[in-house]
Formats: sequence, structure tokens, C-alpha cells
Amino acid sequence: MTNLREILEFYRDAGVDAALADTPFDRLSEETAPAPTKASADRPKLGVRPDSAPKRTMPISKPAGMTVPDEGQVALARELASGAQSLDELREHLSAFDGCNLKFTAKNLVFAEGNPEGPLMVIGEAPGRDEDIEGLPFVGRSGQLLDRILAAIGMDRASVYVANVIPWRPPGNRTPTPQETEICRPFIERQIELASPKVVMTLGGPATKVLLKSPEGIMRQRGHWKTYSCPGGAEIAAMPTLHPAYLLRNPAHKRLAWRDFLEVKVRLDNPD
Repeated sequence: MTNLREILEFYRDAGVDAALADTPFDRLSEETAPAPTKASADRPKLGVRPDSAPKRTMPISKPAGMTVPDEGQVALARELASGAQSLDELREHLSAFDGCNLKFTAKNLVFAEGNPEGPLMVIGEAPGRDEDIEGLPFVGRSGQLLDRILAAIGMDRASVYVANVIPWRPPGNRTPTPQETEICRPFIERQIELASPKVVMTLGGPATKVLLKSPEGIMRQRGHWKTYSCPGGAEIAAMPTLHPAYLLRNPAHKRLAWRDFLEVKVRLDNPD
């Protein structure tokens, strides 16, 4: 039987020079693994995908008074819009409406500009940076081009009513979501109904699809007379055309928009 001295000499020759505990521990008989450290506990286990582990979710903060857009907000927008008996009242309802999240990231409400009693109403999709700052539609480069086109057919802001489908600038000029568009739709529809122009011009594909409810692209629709149907049943002649911002990027297509504006001029000059 090996005596204690021989065991100690073996440990010495093996390089053991310090004891880890006051009492010996037989690790060969250990049945349970030691508790994992914090670092090993945080490390993904073998065979387990990291994305299958529970994820930490951070609370999303939102401005005070902000509501999440839903069908309830669309219904409320319809109720407020239909209840407005004048453009001034409609503007007040829209200014007080908190059901669209775009309101909380925009600087100003961009309602309209021009003559609401004029024979022509021009409608784009949404305000840009310059429009958001000034609170007026089409005041940037695209607005300057629109003014030049209108002047070429003998019209200006004093004789034309200008607005957008979306009255608040989307962050970063991104495309409005379908839900944001549906929330704002009742207001622009009521705005058209109250202004009651002889002709509506929709600028660009998004505004055309929303107001004329057609899935076709703007190149197929532009230059062709359409009919805009008001919620109350009235019908207004409508001409889809290219958006001035698009024309700035594609100058060769200005001739197409020019033809459309000439068609509108002829229609207004000869209403019968």
C-alpha cells in the first residue's frame, strides 16, 4: 500500500506546490457540474441558434398625445371631415386631429394655398422640406416649376387652388404608408368637395391612384380625362399628369406635362 510520503513525493515531482482547499475533494466521484459563470451563461449554447434565444425588447417612446394609426383613426377622420361645412372649419378639424403619426414629426400643417374659388385645383402627394418649413404647398423647386407652367397657360396662385393628399411632411421625405394615406384621405376628399373646382389635376402617380382609385401607372393615365367622384356624389373632371419633381429629374418629359396643361386650359376656356 502506498504510504503518505510516496504520495507527497509524487505530487512534488509533478509540480504541485500549493493546495486548493483545506480538505481534499474527490472530483472523480463528482456527479453535478459546477454552476456556470456569468460569462459562460451569456454565451450561446452549442446547437442553439442565437436568434432563437429570448430577445430583449426596448420600450419605444413616442411624443405625448401621439396615437397609433388604426381603423378607429380612419373612422374618426371621416367623421371630422364630413362634419366640416367650410374650408376654414376643415382646416381647424385637421389641425386638431392627432390620429396621424406624421403630425408629430412635421413642423407645420400644409393645408393649401391659392384661390379656393378658382376653376382649377392642383393636388400633389405630400409636402417636402421647404413646404414643411413654410407651411405652404409647392414652394420649393418643384413649386417654382409648377408656377412657370401655370403662368404659361395664363394662370397663377391667385387663380388656382393648390393642395396635397397628405398635409404633413413624412420624415426624410419618405413615401407615406398606405395606412397614413387612408387616414388623410377623408380630409382631401372633403377639401375637394368644399372647393368644388371645375377641373382637378392630380400630380404624379401616388396622388392619382389615391384620388382616382386606379392601379395603373401615371404614364398610362396622364393625358386622359378622368372623372373624380366626390363622397357626396358630385363629379368633377380630372386630368392626371406628371409631378413637377419628376420633371426636374426627367426634363425630356416636360413636353408631356405641357400637353396635359394645355388640355386643361382648353377645357376651362370651353366648359361646354
